[in-house]
Amino acid sequence: MTRGPRVLDLFSCAGGAAVGYHRAGFAVDGCDIAERPRYPFAYHQGDALEYLARLTSTGAIEEYALVHASPPCQAGCGLTVGTNQSQGWGSTHTDLVAPTRELLDESGLPYVIEQPNGRAAIRKDLTLCGEMFGLGVLRHRNFELGRWSTPKPTHPRHRGYVRGHRHGIRRDGPYVAAYGKGGGKATIPEMQHAMGITWTDVHTELTEAIPPAYTQWIGTAFLTARQEVLA
Repeated sequence: MTRGPRVLDLFSCAGGAAVGYHRAGFAVDGCDIAERPRYPFAYHQGDALEYLARLTSTGAIEEYALVHASPPCQAGCGLTVGTNQSQGWGSTHTDLVAPTRELLDESGLPYVIEQPNGRAAIRKDLTLCGEMFGLGVLRHRNFELGRWSTPKPTHPRHRGYVRGHRHGIRRDGPYVAAYGKGGGKATIPEMQHAMGITWTDVHTELTEAIPPAYTQWIGTAFLTARQEVLA
């Protein structure tokens, strides 16, 4: 069966965002620098920014309706910053958000830039968390929307703490910590269940993934906004 409009999934990791777009009705093509044998759709291994630049320069980018990008920005990640400060460490992480936005603007397409809570310099046009979708993680993520917009959903009150031990305090709660190891962090099966991810059991891929429910919501909102423009 022919799928709907195509989305280009840059810095795709193992496909958390991709599966959400697929469920919203998109055909998905991914790109990541690492080998991702569990990525469930068409996949290009290579530098995501070089790939985007090449698609734009050749006109092949016009095959897509939307571009989603999750560039690494550990320099602005709340967990990284907090851990570095608590341990007295410096930060040498690279921020790829700005060059990603520049190339996305050059592409001429609507886009989504995703980042975790922290200091990454993006507009927080949307902030989504697991409680919005009845998930077992909070995993707040911010999204900058380029060349399109949608109303922000209501952010519900959290039902309690994230289970685990952090900065000397141990708490129980209805959510699991889907990052790191030890200190009551989630096991692989717990992360899979909490985020709705079944196609990979690789720890690092799960800790980097966003729940597909987020991009299913975004993809549906984009298609609705596009239909309203065309009507």
